[in-house]
Amino acid sequence: MSVLEEMRIRSLGVIDDAVVELSPGFTAVTGETGAGKTMVVTSLGLLLGGRADPALVRIGAKAAVVEGRITVSAGDAAAVRAEEAGAEIDEGALLISRTVSAEGRSRAHLGGRSVPVGVLTELADELVAVHGQTDQQGLLKPARQRQALDRYAGDGVAVPHAKYAAAYRRLRAVVTELDELTTRARERAQEADLLRFGLGEIAGVEPLPGEDTDLAAEAERLGHAEALASAAALAHAALAGDPEDQEGVDATTVVAAAGRSLDAVRAHDPALAALADRIGEISILLADVAGELAGYADQLDADPLRLAAVEERRAALTALTRKYGEDIAAVLAWAEDGADRLTELEGDDDRIGELTAERDALRAELSGLGQALTDARTAAAALFAEAVTEELASLAMPHARVSFDIRQTDAADEASGIDIGGRSVLYGPSGADEVELLLAPHPGAQPRPIAKGASGGELSRVMLAVEVVFAGSDPVPTYLFDEVDAGVGGKAAVEVGRRLAKLAKSAQVVVVTHLPQVAAFADRQLLVEKTVDGAVTRSGVTVLEGEDRVRELSRMLAGQEDSETARAHAEELLAAARSDG
Repeated sequence: MSVLEEMRIRSLGVIDDAVVELSPGFTAVTGETGAGKTMVVTSLGLLLGGRADPALVRIGAKAAVVEGRITVSAGDAAAVRAEEAGAEIDEGALLISRTVSAEGRSRAHLGGRSVPVGVLTELADELVAVHGQTDQQGLLKPARQRQALDRYAGDGVAVPHAKYAAAYRRLRAVVTELDELTTRARERAQEADLLRFGLGEIAGVEPLPGEDTDLAAEAERLGHAEALASAAALAHAALAGDPEDQEGVDATTVVAAAGRSLDAVRAHDPALAALADRIGEISILLADVAGELAGYADQLDADPLRLAAVEERRAALTALTRKYGEDIAAVLAWAEDGADRLTELEGDDDRIGELTAERDALRAELSGLGQALTDARTAAAALFAEAVTEELASLAMPHARVSFDIRQTDAADEASGIDIGGRSVLYGPSGADEVELLLAPHPGAQPRPIAKGASGGELSRVMLAVEVVFAGSDPVPTYLFDEVDAGVGGKAAVEVGRRLAKLAKSAQVVVVTHLPQVAAFADRQLLVEKTVDGAVTRSGVTVLEGEDRVRELSRMLAGQEDSETARAHAEELLAAARSDG
């Protein structure tokens, strides 16, 4: 879980230079009115991309600077987004800083990298929910309300949502393919015509594998038939002799004579005998070559008609290789691929019919699943509203009522929507429902969105009640409440503290409060106090423990930190809070 560990605040409002050390669990920030407690909320707002107001810069300073250190776990949404922005996370610590100049310029840094302020705003949704009179985030956003309601509902929504999401993804894929087939029908028809023409042209020639190479060799031979025949005849005469030239000398006769001269004496020297054998081999080879030359000359056909036929066939093949491939092998490969593609294109009409039927079936299925989602959310919303209303009764809002508005938006036509409750409505990856949390602060009041149905202090209490009910369902790891105790006291204040402590069991909770009943429930209490010159310095934010904490609670109770009665009451509050936890 992400935890906000520390903030350093410099030259912001009354704060000169102070460090706010936080911890997991429940941290209460207390101090006298005007001491700068709300600067904690303001500082956190700046870290989370809030508006940079130059009026916040301390008088005489050039700029206000807020730095924060947050621990994040690998794979957390906040960690992933920070790394996407180029931030470095050092051993699980993410550093955030925001600078606001007296002239109004603002700069943001995330993990040592300068980033647009908008990146900090994106991180805010994953890191901190701020609830105060002037700054509300998190569950006030309808999208977050729907997500939190779904998590609150558990398997009741998760099961139909998973089925709906799978059908929705398939429908998107079907619609995309169908749109491509129909919008590109003309292009695909033109492609099919070109393929048919090419395949017909190739089929008309009927080329054979390797035919272009064989015909090229034959054309070369036929085109030089006379020269080849003459050369073969001369070579044959040189090897075997010319019958018309009885006195001519040929290679066969000469080699034979050489062999006979060595045969007469070969018995006297093995080396000479080996040479005689080699001359015998030469004689045999000459006879073989001479015979093949004679056969070659007899078979050589200088037929001009055959040559013309070969050249005509080669011209037909060349016409194919100019269009479809560098040789006949490539042409045949093109024909094979083209036939497959043509089969695919010619099947488009059938495919369009299949996809259209599947699309309609998926829309009908989504209608049923969407209705199941709506019903599940409606049932969960009723339970949620009842639980929050009960919480509000203990937070000095006994007449307030919370409800959910679960509605759908009508589609322009049936083709663009799904049927929910007999209406064609718009739909998305999470169903057709728009979810909004409503509040009626008193009997007879019209339920309104919670951001508009309560005052600042009431709104913080409403959000506390909501967060307590949603505890464990909403993924935000840190909650900051300002003015959550406005307008309450006594038993109601104790209930506020108790619920904040309950929320802190599953998240980090930081509360700016002036009520000792609330502060007593905190795991850690921070005191913000000004120096004589009216500034909050580094020593002006301290962690209270033991006797110091009792003194501060006494001051909060009676305005007199040394009052024995107030001290007794403070110790009683702390003891009660500890026993309650």
